Amino acid sequence: MAEGVDVAPKFRRVLLKLSGESFADQQTGFGIDPRIVASLARQIAEAKNIGTELALVIGGGNIIRGLSASAQGTDRTTADYMGMLSTVINALAMQDALEKEGVQTRVQTAIWMQELAEPYIRRRAMRHLEKGRVVIFAGGTGNPYFSTDTTAALRALEIGAEAILKGTRVDGVYDSDPELNPDAKRYSTIDYLEVLQQGLKVMDSTAITLCMDNRLPILVFNLKAGNLMRVLQGEDVGTLVHADANS
Repeated sequence: MAEGVDVAPKFRRVLLKLSGESFADQQTGFGIDPRIVASLARQIAEAKNIGTELALVIGGGNIIRGLSASAQGTDRTTADYMGMLSTVINALAMQDALEKEGVQTRVQTAIWMQELAEPYIRRRAMRHLEKGRVVIFAGGTGNPYFSTDTTAALRALEIGAEAILKGTRVDGVYDSDPELNPDAKRYSTIDYLEVLQQGLKVMDSTAITLCMDNRLPILVFNLKAGNLMRVLQGEDVGTLVHADANS
């Protein structure tokens, strides 16, 4: 644990899910803005110092999204593989930024590409985490028709994470889009079934169901500076999605 830090972390091991859009140039909504990635890397480096083991899954929507490409005429399977490759690009960008912050990082991919990253091997990933390295899981699940939300849920369960932390542009889960409806209600806590029944955009239904079946909590929070550290220290930030919202 870092010197001067006397707050015990709330979680021993977590998986942080970031959208590809969070990397994008704010004007165009596409590509990779190195300043944004560097800012996120600083948050992760700071948070890691309190002793929580951190793994990451990053989407690829800032480069290409499989569903969108498919809707425009690309074969769905091909489009999804293109999307998987875009997550590798984002993972390498984050690895570079984290290493500039002095954080040892490993990228593991579900698609074999040994010149760029390690193949995904569960026990090796867990060993990296135990040694204090940040592990970035890229390439989705390696299969088409599965989103990076599902990848996050699957990998979190495989490595024994205690929660999924989903960083977003808003400060939690709302009953409608707060960017469009100023009267949208924010939930401080909500259960999985409510998310599914109301069609709330937390994660896709496959990911939510996987978390529900295995009682893996999801904490949705705003990615603004300092919030990741606050979440890991147990402060009341964002919305908790779990098995019983009344517990």
